[in-house]
Amino acid sequence: MSDELIVRIAARGDGVTASGRHVAGAAPGDSIAPDGRITPGPHHVTPPCPHFGSCGGCSLQHLDDASLAEFVRDRVTGPLAAKGIVAREVRPVHLSPPRSRRRASLRYVRKGGQVTLGFAGQGSHDLVDVRACEIVTPRLHDVMMAVRKLIAQWPEARVSGQVELAEIDQGVDVLVTGLAPSTLAQHEQLAEFARGHALARLSIDQGLGPETQYEPVPATVTFGGVDVRFPPASFLQATCDGEAALAAAAREALQGCPMIADLFAGLGSFAFHLGEPGRKIYAAEAARDAVLALKGAADARQLPVFTDHRDLFRNPVQRDMLDRLDGLVLDPPRAGAEAQVAAIAGSTLKRVCYVSCNPATFARDARTLCDAGFVLDTLWPVGQFRWSTHVELASVFVRQS
Repeated sequence: MSDELIVRIAARGDGVTASGRHVAGAAPGDSIAPDGRITPGPHHVTPPCPHFGSCGGCSLQHLDDASLAEFVRDRVTGPLAAKGIVAREVRPVHLSPPRSRRRASLRYVRKGGQVTLGFAGQGSHDLVDVRACEIVTPRLHDVMMAVRKLIAQWPEARVSGQVELAEIDQGVDVLVTGLAPSTLAQHEQLAEFARGHALARLSIDQGLGPETQYEPVPATVTFGGVDVRFPPASFLQATCDGEAALAAAAREALQGCPMIADLFAGLGSFAFHLGEPGRKIYAAEAARDAVLALKGAADARQLPVFTDHRDLFRNPVQRDMLDRLDGLVLDPPRAGAEAQVAAIAGSTLKRVCYVSCNPATFARDARTLCDAGFVLDTLWPVGQFRWSTHVELASVFVRQS
């Protein structure tokens, strides 16, 4: 039995040979001996993080940028090909740089004086104690390390919970579950921690929702020059860089459309990036706090953005409204937008910009659109979750006349 070469990376990050053999930790061009030993090839690089191999956050740090970009492209185009769909044009892959991720969700456990704070391990629910991280912004990393000290100094010896971090306009927003301040001294300890680390906001959730402990000025995030109130732990694109790439794709996709919709609008990350003179925007979102923040920002600037608190899974926008639009953008969660896409397919709408974080559900919905007379015109693969098997994309579908 002779050595085999790795020819591609599978969806879960394993290297795959021409014979179909899967090898964890291998890169395209690596040589695999019969006993499983890996001889690194030209695309195999030294992972920069000391936690690589144990932490589940990054499974592809051993790939160079060329093979990482190829992986992202294949993850986007592969499920489409399985549905018989080929885009007219696939743009070059956009990769977000290292240390650019502006949000993170971590777990922590403290037993006695020992604090473990980090991410789940690869292929398990075990908690990996993270002391360095190559994907988050330097500012986010500093706050991660500071939160560890806060938990270590907390009066209770045994605590556990979640830490949600997001870098916003005023700094880092921190939401912690599992801490239950009950005395004035404990509330002062939290406020002093927040002041000392120049946090944008510090909130505690004891099971009844976030309770703000410190917020010197209203916490906001800016999209397209519009500052929007930021509810704790709200959704943001993982990187500013990735958000800009997706927004640019949406602007190009909907160029020349005077009346559009932003479905699954969130805080308005697309609606406000798409604002331009003479354009009217209908924005629908199911999360109450998000849609109220979006409405407040639009109203404050008297922008022609009309908001709707609407569950698009149970109550999709129907043909009577869709037929009046020149185009729309939708950015659903991982489940996709099956019901909404079915309504779009039955309308006369001619242009759809679909942004997705799940190539499988995107391909399913793309098949529905293509069967209704749309053509997948352009595809933008985006790797903003650097070194992860999680990918994003933007696309534009044009209905054939």
